[in-house]
Amino acid sequence: MEAMTIGMPLLVALILVALAFDFLNGLHDAANSIATIVSTCVLSPRVAVLWAAFFNFIAFLFFGLHVASTIGKGIVAADVADPLVVGGALLGAIAWNVVTWIWGIPSSSSHALVGGLIGAAVAKAGFSAVLWGGVGTIAAFVVISPVVGFILALILVLATTWAARRSTPFAVDTRFRFLQLVSSSLFSLGHGGNDAQKTMGIIAILLYSQGLLGAEFHVPFWVVISCQAAMGLGTMMGGWRIVRTMGSRITELRPMQGFCAETGGAMALFGATWLGIPVSTTHTITGAIVGVGAARRASAVRWGVARRIVWAWVVTLPAAAAVGAACYSLAALLTN
Repeated sequence: MEAMTIGMPLLVALILVALAFDFLNGLHDAANSIATIVSTCVLSPRVAVLWAAFFNFIAFLFFGLHVASTIGKGIVAADVADPLVVGGALLGAIAWNVVTWIWGIPSSSSHALVGGLIGAAVAKAGFSAVLWGGVGTIAAFVVISPVVGFILALILVLATTWAARRSTPFAVDTRFRFLQLVSSSLFSLGHGGNDAQKTMGIIAILLYSQGLLGAEFHVPFWVVISCQAAMGLGTMMGGWRIVRTMGSRITELRPMQGFCAETGGAMALFGATWLGIPVSTTHTITGAIVGVGAARRASAVRWGVARRIVWAWVVTLPAAAAVGAACYSLAALLTN
């Protein structure tokens, strides 16, 4: 299939759209990093977003670029991912992110991007353009990542409750208010390490399609820094509607529960990132928050809110794919 070549102004415009998506990802997913630490009053909202943004930005120092490679080479065929496909994918993901942000629904920016890429690729070349093995792994982690977050957080909260059984409530709160600073920074590192790499992979696809990366696919360092910075800036803007949902509507949190949710979520994210699996930080932290709530008692979890979130997860991939396909088709029509 012949590669589509575009001029430098359009290439720069598409890279800026990708960075805009990364900014919205940080804005949309700020709640993942700061909801628990804000709801437990460990940090004020303003300080919390600065804290999370810093660790989002420096995440590239701790992780390789395995997730970026998966996005770049493991979802759709390389010869299909031309600029129109990339543009359609980004617009589909951005549209879904904006809609769910307005509604205050913590859906997955990651799966919105994957869905947009699949939809645009299918619109161009049919279902054979999709590498279903890679998509199947990502789809499986829609279930696996929140379950792992749930289990790890549940184990942590049971273990810390037993360890603190002889301490006074005041002493426990004081100790875990400090420890929550550590757990929040770890989760922000995991978020920056996994989510920013998805946009890196998209920009690298674009550069590769134009022959600007040479014969071998890789992610240039300027792309790494740009994506980490865009995500950090988005996180600084915050996503307060989603903060409220994540921080208090699912279950009430104390500093100990917040520490366990963030640590369990961070452990799950670190593992997935090192394995090169693009997972949803939203799914992971939601599962962890439900886990700490369920450790107290099942009725401590507002299952109606959790059910609404799960439905958003289910429809994210197909909804973003539909918008991505529509955006590709419209762009192809206008350029022909």
